[in-house]
Amino acid sequence: MTLLRPRSAPTRPAPGASSSLTRTQRRLGRDWRLAAVFIGPTLVLVAGLILVPIISSIFTSATERHGAETVFVGLDNYTALIHDGLFHQGVLNSFVFTAYAEIFKVTFGLIAALMLHHMRRGRAIIAAVILLPWVIPTVVTAFTWRSLLDPIFGSVNVLLTDSGIGPALTSMGLVDKWPAEWLSDPALAMPAIILVNVWKGIPFFTVTFLAGLKAIDSGLHEAAMVDGASPWQRFVHITLPGLRPVMIVTVLLSSIWTFNNFDLIWLMTQGGPGDATAPYVMVAYSKAIQQLQLGAGAAVTLVMLPIIAILVVILVRMMRRSDQPGAADLGRRRLTPAQRQALPWVIVVGSVLVLVWASPHIVWKAGLVLGVFVLLAAAVGRVVSVLAIRGNRPAARLVAGTGSGVALVGLLGFVLAPLYWMTVTAFKSDGQIVARTDDLWPTPWTTEQFTNLFTGAFGTWYVNTILVSVASTAIALVCAALAGYALARLKFRGSESFTVTILLTYVMPGALLFIPLYQLMSGIGLNDSLWSLVLAYPTFTLPFATWLLVGYFKSIPADLEEAALVDGCTRFGAFLRIVLPLAKPGLLAVALFTLTNAWNEFLFAFVFITKDENKTLPVGMQSMIFGDVVPQGQLAAASLLVSIPVVLMYGFGQRFLTEGLTAGAVKG
Repeated sequence: MTLLRPRSAPTRPAPGASSSLTRTQRRLGRDWRLAAVFIGPTLVLVAGLILVPIISSIFTSATERHGAETVFVGLDNYTALIHDGLFHQGVLNSFVFTAYAEIFKVTFGLIAALMLHHMRRGRAIIAAVILLPWVIPTVVTAFTWRSLLDPIFGSVNVLLTDSGIGPALTSMGLVDKWPAEWLSDPALAMPAIILVNVWKGIPFFTVTFLAGLKAIDSGLHEAAMVDGASPWQRFVHITLPGLRPVMIVTVLLSSIWTFNNFDLIWLMTQGGPGDATAPYVMVAYSKAIQQLQLGAGAAVTLVMLPIIAILVVILVRMMRRSDQPGAADLGRRRLTPAQRQALPWVIVVGSVLVLVWASPHIVWKAGLVLGVFVLLAAAVGRVVSVLAIRGNRPAARLVAGTGSGVALVGLLGFVLAPLYWMTVTAFKSDGQIVARTDDLWPTPWTTEQFTNLFTGAFGTWYVNTILVSVASTAIALVCAALAGYALARLKFRGSESFTVTILLTYVMPGALLFIPLYQLMSGIGLNDSLWSLVLAYPTFTLPFATWLLVGYFKSIPADLEEAALVDGCTRFGAFLRIVLPLAKPGLLAVALFTLTNAWNEFLFAFVFITKDENKTLPVGMQSMIFGDVVPQGQLAAASLLVSIPVVLMYGFGQRFLTEGLTAGAVKG
């Protein structure tokens, strides 16, 4: 599933149009007046909430707060970072976290996608189940895994001890001591949060790779089989080249998100122990919000902007490649065939050397785990290939089916075990949780945790989240529908540049915006108000919604609108009566994405809101922890109640989501 910019549909002159265009129309485009009305709301929001805040952040980074005054200090905040050990550690942590997470997500996502691709029955159901970790809110992921990894009350240590794996890990040197303190041991905390990020990210890679596999011509594999090619040869010479564009775009998108991750790490370790897991975003948050040095915090985020910009530029080129095939091939022509073949290996070797230098305590352990899974998958494929060559087709199918079945059971167990733990913990009493009795099946089942949960402010947080999510979704949906239609249908100067701007703001991480938006909301008196979230959330929902709807509107035949225009309908009337009803799947897909993203958002709500009565669910759940006192049962009950609406929305809208993405901006 590759994000691509849809090709422009041929647009015929509107009825009544003639060569007698006014001078202004020839300069600005035939439909510039209507385009200004349609694009105006989106332009105001994108400029006011994304572009202007980023420019403002540049000026803020050149200031420093001295008491009650803010003074201009030039580049002092940047030069101070040269000797800032915490900043250096934060950047290193971000690179290590991103690199390992992406390696594992690519590997396991590809294995899962290949396994599902060859399934004949039940593929849709299994894919929907695998998608659950990606769907549920990050706060649920964090607290569920915190509970599982708890050295006293968690089940991970118990299961590993009872199975003998835990002591074996200690004897092999993978773990220094047993029972392991997964989140409080500096040597284990980073691998633990990488594991959780991989658990949450594998579904995204699996679904995108699965869509890419479907797009590969099956005739190529059949021809290779006739020529005697082994499964490994078909994989290397057909599957991987066919997946390359999908893999590049998916890895780049995921890398941008992972590199700027804040919520998962904060909710699990708050950057600890010490600064062992603190990413650069957390360093910026600490300087700007906790120490009230907005200039220093802004400097931290802007120093990382060139790295993010490189990833964004590559991503934009990949996503727009289909529109400019000649330009896409230009870069390839600059390299000889031998250089193109060697380039991936140079990148891999270089990345491994950097990881060995940056994290010697992790790299060999990660390599061992990854190697075991890859060798098992390769062994099954090799056995199947040998049996097939010898003509023993039934045995080959049996081995392949058995291997896939075991792998599928393992994958589903890895995906569902944390969710099952969250569910059963929500129905345990505090006594059962503390005494560690009936870990896997509460006896008796009780609703004590839910009753205790609603004695506090949880109900208020729930209502706040609904109000903010619905309001921000409505704003994003209306603005995106108007702007998407204008970019898809209307003729005006600057439409191409505005489309690229929308794409750039879509992949712009929130880490670059939370400081200037915090200043903006403080300046207009909206901090500690739900309105601050309603205004801020379109920064990450509106660009994607607009991008998707541009593609969907272009997929609707223009002849239908032209017929309505011939019958006397206005352009706006044709938009309301013809286009919007036909775009229902795309609109529902946009609504689903924006609603769930707003429902799950943590960083802006965490920075903007401090009053308990105005908190949303993710921030409110985080505030339920007092020091070392973690209400495991209530957090599990809250996680269950937070997840149910999102899972139901995806279950209800899955068909519209698939149709909307396929016909819109996401193609596979």
